[in-house]
Formats: sequence, structure tokens, C-alpha cells
Amino acid sequence: MPRSVRLVPLALACVLALAPTACTGSGTGVRGTSGSSGVGDPYFPQAGNGGYDVSHYALTLAYDSRALTGTATITARATADLSSFHLDFKGMTVQSLTVGGRNARWSRRGQELTVRPSSVLRKGGTFETTVRYSGAPGAITDPDGSEEGWLRTADGAVALGEPVGSMAWFPGDDHPSDKATYDIAITVPKGLQAVSNGELRAETTNTAGTRTTYRWRTAQPMATYLATVAIGHYDITRTTTSDGLPVYTAVDPEETAASRKALARLPEIMEWEEYNFGPYPFSSTGAIVDRRGDAGYALETQNRPFFPGAPDTVLLVHELAHQWYGDSVTPRTWRDMWLNEGFATYAEWLWDEDHDGDTAQETFDALYDGTYFDDPSESEAVWAFPPARPSSAAHISDSPVYERGAMVLHRIRQTVGDSRFYDIVQGWAAAHRHGNADTAEFTAYVERMAPGKDLRGIWRDWLYGDGKPAHA
Repeated sequence: MPRSVRLVPLALACVLALAPTACTGSGTGVRGTSGSSGVGDPYFPQAGNGGYDVSHYALTLAYDSRALTGTATITARATADLSSFHLDFKGMTVQSLTVGGRNARWSRRGQELTVRPSSVLRKGGTFETTVRYSGAPGAITDPDGSEEGWLRTADGAVALGEPVGSMAWFPGDDHPSDKATYDIAITVPKGLQAVSNGELRAETTNTAGTRTTYRWRTAQPMATYLATVAIGHYDITRTTTSDGLPVYTAVDPEETAASRKALARLPEIMEWEEYNFGPYPFSSTGAIVDRRGDAGYALETQNRPFFPGAPDTVLLVHELAHQWYGDSVTPRTWRDMWLNEGFATYAEWLWDEDHDGDTAQETFDALYDGTYFDDPSESEAVWAFPPARPSSAAHISDSPVYERGAMVLHRIRQTVGDSRFYDIVQGWAAAHRHGNADTAEFTAYVERMAPGKDLRGIWRDWLYGDGKPAHA
């Protein structure tokens, strides 16, 4: 049964003193609507919410003995007159909830936290919602069987969000189409460390010497699925790239030796990727390396990708390429996942090509001919569905999204030539920097950048077509 708490009667007053537009009164005649639960994503229809855009999350977290206490203050702008709205939040216990400093009614059903402010939130007005909560955050199992959310590790925990795992540890608008800036403060028992996105602004220990608070700030917009917190014992390294970009790496001591060689190349990789993809879109970089087995996959968490075990150089190239394609240019829906993974996979091919490995053409040919993988079933899986039309939510991370997505980019390169191709990939990253984009926008962009080139066959046969194209 849904839980509902009536805290105060409805008040005809301004919701926020700092946002006078977000108020109503008996003489206004304003009747708000309910913001939708879900934004209609084709694979995760309940993800995200309608009626508002979040601009900032301020998360204050305290971790102890695998339990979490949190306060989330969410700053948002109403896109309609709202009598109620939704937040995505699964598990944990809500202790109190206010909107604009006033107690609000709320109820819960599944992942939906429905909020009823004390007065209508006016369209265009800014409002703050503060949720205090506690409990034992858990993992969320994806349709493909992988786990995300709040994952326990050998000596702490790591929060991973793709595609809908952030709602396991903080309430929000959990869809990639709504990006925001973040302040995340994590208090942990003395001796543990807490690593997150952005830059570390402060590290303080209480007077008793028992707990340490780490304050992180992400000044560039970030999708909820890219937010992370990693708690444990880490070897921390702070350096800079040749052009002064801060590099912050956190490595589990058991993985330090095995990670050293690949992480030493991180500045070199960043320089190579900036040369190929354009200016780096964020204010710091780095990596988080936990023990092998702490999670089942690497993830392009913003600023510093997460790795379960020591990464090799090619995996580091892949996840850092996501900082341009996926983190800065974020898919508008989960159907557009190939715009993340196709680009990052093609970055691997380009790295090999530039570092005495196979050329991108050789990799493309091996995939087309079925000789790239040792297992014939893996070769067949490349053609299971078109990269722009995954068959279901369980398959948005399958081979067609990665390998065939990269093949689409190579076909564009074959058609337009190297010079125009690099104009396209750099221009795409620049045009949608810190924003969202979908496949239709990408194909239209490529066509504008390559006038006179016939790209229709690529879209028809490689991007949207079923099965293996007749000709490479």
C-alpha cells in the first residue's frame, strides 16, 4: 500500500522566498496539474518525471556500517503549474520532505515518490525540495541481469547508476534528459575514503577524530546515471596533465600494482583524445579502481570512470572517450545508447590504428567477415538488431550497440573522408556540449556537415536496417 503523510494544510503562500514566481493565492485562479511519473522513455517508461527541470542536487550523505543517512536538496524550475510532482526513489525510508521550506504531503508507490506542495508551483518558478531519508540502500537488477545502484564492496560501497540505479541512493529526476550540477558531501568512518565526481573541495575530520567528510563539487551538468560515490580504502594520486588539467585517481591497494602501467598513460590518452575529439569538456579527470569482482562492469562515471579491477589501456581509452560522447553529449533517451557506445568503441579502433595495431578498416573488415571474435555466436550477435533500434531494454548494451555502432561511424568516415569525418566528430561534441541529443539529430548533423554526400544507404542499412548489410 502507498504510504502518505499529511503534514500541514494547504497554504496560499509563496513556495520560496527566493522564487516569488513559484507561488499562488486565492485570487489568482491558478489550478495546478500533476507532473507525470515518467518521461515516456521507449525502454524505461517510468524513468524521469514531467513538470520540472532540475538544475542542482545538493546531497549530504553519512555512511556507517553499510547504512546510509541522506539529505537531498533539489533545485528545479517548474515547466508547468504544478499541484504535485514526482521524484524517482526506490527503497530507503523517507523521514521528512519540504518544498520551499514548507512541509509537503507525500506518498510512495514503487519507485515513485509523489510530492504535493502546500501551494501550486507556478510555471517558470524555481523551487527547492528537501528530502531527508535513511536506511540500507540496495542494488537494482537491470533487465539484462546486471546490478547497479548501491553495491557493497570488499571494504565499503560503490554507487553506479546506468541506466536507473541512482534512485537507489538519492531521490531525483532519474533520466539522462535532465542534467544538473552537483554538490556531494559524504561522511565516512575515519580511515575510509569517499570519492565522487568533479573536484574535491574539502576534506575535514571531526574533533573526536572518528569521522571524515569529503566534499565534492561537479560544476558541469551531469546526468543522474553518471553520478557516483565510492567508499573504501584507496591509494590516492593527484597530478596534472601537460596543460594543467587536474588528474585524481583512487585505486584499491590490491589493484595499485596492476593499474600502474595503464594509469600512467592517462595524460597521454587525454592528449590524444583531445586532438581527435576536441577540447575536454570537464574541469578534471581521473579514475576509480576497485577490486576485481566488486562490480560486474566498468562505467563512464563523469570526470573519473569506474573500473572493477585494473583496466588495460584500451578500456581506459574507451571510458575516457565517453567523457565526450555520453557524459558531455548525453543521449536524449536510452534508445540512443549507440551514440555513447559506438563512439567509445570507435575510439578504441582509432587508438589501435594510431599505435601500431590494426587499422580501423581492418577491424571493420574482421567484424563484417565474422573473424573478429573466436566464438561464431559472438560474430552473429553483431547483426542481432540495428544499433539505433535495440530489441528491448535488456539489449541496450549488446554487441550491435557497440560494434555495429562503431561500424556506422566507420562507414561515415569511408564516405566523407578523414578530414570531414574529424570535423564531424569534433563538431558534434562541440555543438551538443553539456547537452542532450538523439539519433535523428546526429544523422541530420552529419548530412549538414557533408553536403553532396549520399548517406542514405548508411542510415537505411547500417543504422536502422535489420540483419547484415549486403555490402561492406
